[in-house]
Amino acid sequence: MNDTDLDRDVRAAVYRLFVDGGRAPVAAELSKEIGETPARIEASLQRLHEAHVLVLAPGTPYIWMANPFSALPTPYTVRAAGREFWGNCIWDGLGILVMLGVDGAVDSYCPDCGDPLRVEVRDGDLLASDHIVHYTVPARKWWDDIGFN
Repeated sequence: MNDTDLDRDVRAAVYRLFVDGGRAPVAAELSKEIGETPARIEASLQRLHEAHVLVLAPGTPYIWMANPFSALPTPYTVRAAGREFWGNCIWDGLGILVMLGVDGAVDSYCPDCGDPLRVEVRDGDLLASDHIVHYTVPARKWWDDIGFN
């Protein structure tokens, strides 16, 4: 399999396994899923990282983010269909609900006062709320330091 086809298959498998398992898969799982060696899978993950398709934990072959999913706990807990995921931000939390095509909620907290916040999606619509989303960094600069932004 050439690198382009492998990268496509790895990307699809990352998302499929993330959704099915509720966590980021590791190279050994992807290797079994796709039928390629762990070394080729890790090389593919690195290419996908360099292309900003996903984010690897610094200095490792482990998936940190496959937007909209976070492999690590974040302040954006997505609850849907009896399952929980973490989003990297409120936007990603809502993206998980859209990606899964289910009703659910994203729970977080106010970074100023610490009060709990919840936004809900029902039948594909964001329910009314008086919350405001504020991005401190313009979207065009997110990849400058994706772990911070």
